[in-house]
Amino acid sequence: MKYMSEYRDPELAKKYLEEIKNTVSRPWSIMEVCGGQTHSLVKNGIIEMLPDKVTMIHGPGCPVCVTPLNLIDKAVYLAVEKGVILCSFGDMLRVPGSQKSLLEAKAEGADVRILYSPLEAVKIAEDNPHKEVVFFAVGFETTAPANALSVVHAHRRGVKNYSILASHVLVPPAIKAVIDDEESKIDGFLAAGHVCTIMGNTEYHPLSAAYKVPIVVTGFEPLDVLQGILMVIRQLEQSKSEVENQYARIVREEGNPDAQKVIDEVFEVRNQMWRGIGEIPESGYAVREKYADFDATKKYNVTIEEAPENPDCISGQIMKGIKKPFECSQFGKTCKPTNPLGAPMVSSEGACAAYYHFSGLVEA
Repeated sequence: MKYMSEYRDPELAKKYLEEIKNTVSRPWSIMEVCGGQTHSLVKNGIIEMLPDKVTMIHGPGCPVCVTPLNLIDKAVYLAVEKGVILCSFGDMLRVPGSQKSLLEAKAEGADVRILYSPLEAVKIAEDNPHKEVVFFAVGFETTAPANALSVVHAHRRGVKNYSILASHVLVPPAIKAVIDDEESKIDGFLAAGHVCTIMGNTEYHPLSAAYKVPIVVTGFEPLDVLQGILMVIRQLEQSKSEVENQYARIVREEGNPDAQKVIDEVFEVRNQMWRGIGEIPESGYAVREKYADFDATKKYNVTIEEAPENPDCISGQIMKGIKKPFECSQFGKTCKPTNPLGAPMVSSEGACAAYYHFSGLVEA
C-alpha cells in the first residue's frame, strides 16, 4: 500500500540498523512513549536487532492502560445500575475493573456498545430520546478533539440525554513524571507522533531544555521507529538535547489549531490519576463548567470508592519503564489476554499484549 509499504522496506531497515550500530559508542536507554511504537518494536523484531548498547524502555503511552480503576467501575455502574446505553471504543471493554469489566457487564445484559466515533453515540442518543447515552471518552490528546466535538454537536442540537465519561490524559506531564521518578533512568525519548499531530511540538521544547534530554517526535511504522532511534542516538552521542521531528510528513510545529480550539472549548486541564502510577499534576482534561450537563461524572454524581489493584499485577512498574512484561511472575500464566490481571495485557497498545502476541516468549 502506497505510503505504508515504503516505511516497511526491509533493505532500508537494514541500513538504519547498520547506521545505529556504527553511531552508538556507549549504552543508552531510550523510552518510546506510545504503545503503538512498542508494538512496532516487538512485532517487527526490532528490539532483538538493535545493538546491545541500545535499550528500549516502554513508556506509559497507552491511555486505556492508565485509565483509573475507579473510572472503569463508574462506567460499569452506569451501564448496570443506571441502565444507560454505555458506548465505548472496543479496547475498553475487556479492561478489568475491581469487580468486572464492561464486557462482562454486557454479557450480563447491560447495553454496552462498541463504536468507532463518539459522534455515533450522539446519533444513538438522538434515536433513543428516552434513554440516557454515555460515551466513555478515553484517550490522549489524539482522541480529545472528536470527543469534544461530540459535546459541541449534542449541545447545538439540544440532545440532552447525551454525556461523556471523560478520562483524557496528556503526554508531556507524563514524560516529566517519568523523568522525575528516581527509579527511572531514561536518556532520550521517542514522542508520540499522533499526539503531536494534534498538539504540535511546542510543549516538548521546555521539557527537553529543562532536563537536557533529546525528544524525537516519531511515527509508528518500522522505519519511523528506527529513524527516530537513530536521531536520538545521534543527539546523545553529540551531547545534544533538542526536539526533532521525525514524523514531519504528518506533524507540524504548531499542530492542528482547529483541533486545539475545540479541545479548549470543551475541556480544561486538571490533575489526573493514572492507573498503576498515581496522580500526575495537570495531566488530564476535565469537561468545563459551561458543558457540565454533558459531563457524566457531574450528571450522575456517582461515588465509587477506590479499590486496590490486583497485588500480582506490576503494570505500574511496566508503564514507568522500570520493568519489562516478561519480568512479571504472572506474565503468560495467570495473566493472559483472555484473563488479564491488568490493562496492558488487553489493550491494543499495551506492552504486555505486545510481548504476549509477538515476542515468542509464550508458547501457543
